[in-house]
Parts: sequence; structure tokens; C-alpha cells
Amino acid sequence: MEAAVTEPSFTLGLEEEYLLVDRGTRDIVQSPPDEMLEACQEQAPGRIHPEFLRCQIEVGTPVCETLAEARAELATLRATVAGVAGRYGLAPIAASTHPFAAWEPQKHTNRDRYNMLARDLGAPARRLMICGMHVHIGVEDDDLRIDLMNQVRYFLPHLLALSTSSPFWRGRDMERRSYRLSVWHELPRTGMPAGFQSYGEYQSHVAVLVNAGVIEDASKLWWDIRPSSRFPTLEMRITDICTRLDDAVTVAALYRCLLRMLWRLKLRNVTWRPYKNLLIEENRWRAQRYGLDSGLVDFGQGRIVPYADLLDEIIELTREDAEHFGCTAEVERAREIVARGTSAHRQIEIFQAALADGADEDEALRRVVDWLVEETMVGVAADERAA
Repeated sequence: MEAAVTEPSFTLGLEEEYLLVDRGTRDIVQSPPDEMLEACQEQAPGRIHPEFLRCQIEVGTPVCETLAEARAELATLRATVAGVAGRYGLAPIAASTHPFAAWEPQKHTNRDRYNMLARDLGAPARRLMICGMHVHIGVEDDDLRIDLMNQVRYFLPHLLALSTSSPFWRGRDMERRSYRLSVWHELPRTGMPAGFQSYGEYQSHVAVLVNAGVIEDASKLWWDIRPSSRFPTLEMRITDICTRLDDAVTVAALYRCLLRMLWRLKLRNVTWRPYKNLLIEENRWRAQRYGLDSGLVDFGQGRIVPYADLLDEIIELTREDAEHFGCTAEVERAREIVARGTSAHRQIEIFQAALADGADEDEALRRVVDWLVEETMVGVAADERAA
């Protein structure tokens, strides 16, 4: 008799990083009050943390069984940060770059870990005025975690394209929907991971770097996706932070469903066709540069296919999994993102509309910040906001 197959838990947890802006100037606040962070942590113990730069703040949900639970937790965390920050004339923005702030004046958080990063990485670390969204999905078996990581790499550019929120840098349209990745790429050990045959092979490669004194542990691997060094999860890190809460939930739902779809295929001894990073990274670049606008390469067909068509295929591939998790509406909501555009699209539209109305560039960029402040709270119920 065949042994019963144990399905991974596919639990989920989300981490988001926000930039803190001054409501008056709309610029980044270089040194938010220490008591602001303390008040946030008092209201959400263990779920709100400082980030590398003092102008950032990070939130993380607990382990969630359902998407609805994850959404509620994330809404509460956004509300908590916004409510407390508001007491000090500040506001969080869920955007992967600030439209016009300069990185040079920013200060890093005075903690041992961050001091070490600043020392080891130099100027590229000081440029890290960028924010992302990380999605953890529970996959308890070590080898399965590596197997799914190898396969789901193919779909990471598709998820990035849905999340882009960093078109501006220091007041300039950088002609990328995700300029965050350009900044991030200055660091070592970033980008798309190579394929590994097993968890043991992965560990042996990490051990080479640890034993050489290059890194302390696997948490210093900042790939687009990685086995978490803290939890039995597969952590997706490629995406920008979504300005709108429900967009973040949709991206998380798609990632979760893709992993379960690949697991189902494995039960039938079917593997998603592996592709070299040479090809996957071409789609990564297209998603970074164009977002949803110019399609991605379908490697099976050998041609560029409109993103909306690729999304329809993904939704069909994962329909059974969306039904299993009860998140069909959230997955299909990705079509709405395609129809109206991501945060990056809207930021550019608002900037150009302001210029057309006669505003100068500085005022147009401030209007973008105003929109980001408001949009970050869309979908967060008023009664959830901190007093």
C-alpha cells in the first residue's frame, strides 16, 4: 500500500516595509522620534520593527492559515503605523521608492546588525532607501522547498510585474516600473538564485561562504526567492511593495497558489520545465523595465506574449488551488490590476497630469506623495486605525 502523501501546510505570512514622510514637506523624515516606534511596538508587539534606514519601518504578520486572516493582520498593521505616525505629523507610504527624496542624508538604524551591514557594504547600503514586500509560504520538507524554489522561479517576473511601485528616484522618472531592483542589484548575493539538486547541495554551497567568513548565515542571501533561514518557508522577495492593500493580497494569493499547483504536478511526477537564468532573467528585466505594458517571453512559444494573456493562463493553471484556499476572487482580481495599472502607472499618470495642469515638477512630485499617502490606506477600515 502506498504511503499517504502529506500536503505542505502552505501557511502564509507577509512582511512589508514603509517609508515615513513628513505630511507638510512630503519629504522623507530622516530621524523619526524613537517614541513613535516604541508606541507602534506597544500596540503590535513583535510585529513592527525598525528597518536598516531610520526613515523606514517594517511590519510582519504572524503565521496565517487563510488569506482573509493575512489581509486582516496586514490592514491592522498599516492602520497602527499610520495612526501612531499621524500623531507626529508623519505618514507611511507603501511605495518601493520615494518620488523625490535624496538618499545621501539618510541615517541607518544604530543596531549591531545594521552597523555591520553599513560597514561591509559601503555606499550601496546607504542607497537602500527602497522598500519591498516578502511573502512566506509554509513548506516543511527541506528538499521539497528547494524543488519548488527551482520551479517557481519561472513565475517570479510575472509577480513582479503586478507589484511595481518604484518609477521615480530623486525626482526623475527612471523609465523603469521597478527602479528598486536597480538599486538592490548593487548589493552582492541578489537576483535570481541558481537551481539546486537538493537541500543538502544548497546547504553545502552556503557553508562555503559561511566557513570563508563571507557571511554569517543564509539570511545574508538576498535572492529574489530563498528558503527562509528562520522559518520552514519559501520566501518570495522579488516584488515591490504594493501601494494598495488588496493588490498585496492578490500577489500573495497568486504566489501561494502557484506553489500548490507545482506541488500537485509533482504528485503526478510532472515538473515545470526548467529554464536557465539566462531566460528567466530576461523576463525579470522586462517586468522591471515595462511592468505589465510590453509582455513577457513565453519560452515554450518562443515569442513575447501580452501580459494579460499570460495572466489568464496562470489563473487557469491555479484555479483548483484558488478554490482549495478559498481565494478565487483575490486571484482573479489580478485582472483588475492589469486593467487599471499598478502603483507605478498611477504615480506617473498623476505626475504628468499635474504638469499638464500647470504645476512645476516639484509640486507634481508632491502630488504623487499625497496620492501615495492616501492610497496606502485604501481598504484599511477607519475603525481599524490606531487612536
